[in-house]
Amino acid sequence: MQSEAASRAAGRVASQASTGFEYTFPAIRGVQAGREFYASMCPLRLIPKIFLFDEEDLPAELRAQRVLNKGRLPALTRYIVDNPDDYVFSALTASVDGDMVFESQGGEGVAHRTGHLRIPMDSRFLINDGQHRRAAIEVALKENPDLGDESIAVVFFCDAGLARSQQMFADLNRNAIRPARSIGVLYDHRDGNAQITRSLTEHSAVFKGFVEMEKSTLSARSRKMFTLSALYFGNQSLLRSLELSPEESTVLARDFWEFMDGMLPEWRQVRSRDLSAQEMRRDFIHSHGIALHALGRVGNSVLRESTKPVKWKKELARLKGVDWTRANSDWEGRAIVGGRVSKSHQNVTLTVNYLRRHLGLELSSEEQRVEDAYLRGDS
Repeated sequence: MQSEAASRAAGRVASQASTGFEYTFPAIRGVQAGREFYASMCPLRLIPKIFLFDEEDLPAELRAQRVLNKGRLPALTRYIVDNPDDYVFSALTASVDGDMVFESQGGEGVAHRTGHLRIPMDSRFLINDGQHRRAAIEVALKENPDLGDESIAVVFFCDAGLARSQQMFADLNRNAIRPARSIGVLYDHRDGNAQITRSLTEHSAVFKGFVEMEKSTLSARSRKMFTLSALYFGNQSLLRSLELSPEESTVLARDFWEFMDGMLPEWRQVRSRDLSAQEMRRDFIHSHGIALHALGRVGNSVLRESTKPVKWKKELARLKGVDWTRANSDWEGRAIVGGRVSKSHQNVTLTVNYLRRHLGLELSSEEQRVEDAYLRGDS
């Protein structure tokens, strides 16, 4: 009976006979579920040439991938192009419909697991995981061809048919969990707003020691007042389109939230231990993400007119009369739905509208549309 190595060698000869050319990758051999797979490095310039997308016009049951979401590509592309010295991409996973031949460097140990993987050029490469990375790399190479000499890790599996490829896609994505937004803000050193938000948690008396830095939701017993992600979105709304330096933005954000703190006595009571954070969340909505987001948007409207403290503070001082208690029936349908605080886009807008009316500010056309729907009782 012909040995496995001999069979592979024969397959390699047959493959070479059909094309005469092959790809050779330095690789490491591994075994999962009794099947060999190979990990290698591939130059970025080869990625668009050898890795194909599954046919988008096929019905889902006949494809091994989801349809490419082209809306994700600009952000991924900009990430590579704007950070040529500091981008990071995880490995692509691909199935190869062709005769892969692995030539090890030795007969045992490490030498047996390392060597060269030879794949005929007429083989079909199908990405099981990483199709959006692959597409972004293709676009980025057009903007910066010098990236072509860099590399990305690729894990090769033998193509065992459509059902197996579909199962690989399902398995690879089954347990993928997006990290909490808060920890993303905590670890992001490129995003200017993330830096401003972290600075507030370190230096502002309002937030220092009272912000949950990792989770994006607060547990019922948490002693924290805010989540980092909620403060991030509040700052994002507050500083949108204001032409300020990072230092000016940081100072303005700190002044704004400290001014808000002066009008929200419950925040101070939590810091002084006269009120627990749990009680504040139970009875008031102003420490919830929707309130920070809405306050940021309203603050931004006023700051667009003037960033001089004497002017915007005078304008926003009228917010002191807002009743933030859950018992205030005005919040039902705006910030509260079915007894729970909602942070949907529509509810944020309705909360903003409520605060704008309190300040005597006009609503934008979109805000008026949402307000009219709410008043009509539309869901």
